[in-house]
Amino acid sequence: MAEKKTTTKAAATKAAGEKKATTKKAAAKKAEIVINAESVGFKAGDVYQALFQAEKAMAVKDIAKAAKITEAETLLGMGWLFKEGKIKDEEGLITLA
Repeated sequence: MAEKKTTTKAAATKAAGEKKATTKKAAAKKAEIVINAESVGFKAGDVYQALFQAEKAMAVKDIAKAAKITEAETLLGMGWLFKEGKIKDEEGLITLA
């Protein structure tokens, strides 16, 4: 005769507990932003080129997308360009000065 396997509630709980213990979510790593004169200057160039090619005022997120950089890097570059007087704020959007 064929034997039937019986599973107890304790065994099922133990197996489920082991599965939970081995399944861990990997923490997402945040990209580090290098802040020095050279890297910020390059980001400023990326922002300037994105605005120049668009030929219109843009929001920060649109500039970041066009320049293919993060919003944080976009803000760094914008700070550089604001200081130099190369860009200005027009009704909440950024445009070349």
